[in-house]
Amino acid sequence: MKLGFLASHNGSNMQAIIDACKAGTLDAEPAVVISNNSMSGALERARKESIPCYHISGAKYGTPEEEDQAILDTLRRHEVDVVVLAGYMKKLGAKTLAGFAGAILNIHPALLPKFGGAGMYGRRVHEAVLAAAEKESGPTVHVVDAQYDSGPILAQRRVPVLPDDTPDTLAARVLEQEHVIFAETLQKIVKGEISLPGRRA
Repeated sequence: MKLGFLASHNGSNMQAIIDACKAGTLDAEPAVVISNNSMSGALERARKESIPCYHISGAKYGTPEEEDQAILDTLRRHEVDVVVLAGYMKKLGAKTLAGFAGAILNIHPALLPKFGGAGMYGRRVHEAVLAAAEKESGPTVHVVDAQYDSGPILAQRRVPVLPDDTPDTLAARVLEQEHVIFAETLQKIVKGEISLPGRRA
């Protein structure tokens, strides 16, 4: 299974998946990394791992439609089976969503459907969890569709919210589980334990 990554910043979830591939616990191949941020840690990680990588952003392309087409073309050129969003901070375009419908995965740092939707990312999610006095949180792996955080849920991992938690301490505890559950979910897809309707045969 060939994986295409889209990431905007550090790419730690992407690195955890790459490490799982190298360790043999995930039977997949990191095929390409795309970032909308030319200075992202994700591109640097890709270079260190000798994975083909590209900066594709609105700054390089005249219109959002052209940017969307460039992303789709790049994923197809590298024969990607499943697209992994690893901290990608832009909404995907219609062409990429259609071209890989049902085969684009994201990880969200809360137990969806709670604390999802437009504007709910990063620290904001953990602040909202604490403000709501939730007893638990944790990452959710889900299929991406045209709406934020609304696609089918594939896996979740529950993490306790502690009485003295801050957004930062909760984020760190959830991130530890993100690094585990994303690779585990991808391996279940490889083994046929989870079926993706859009996965390229």
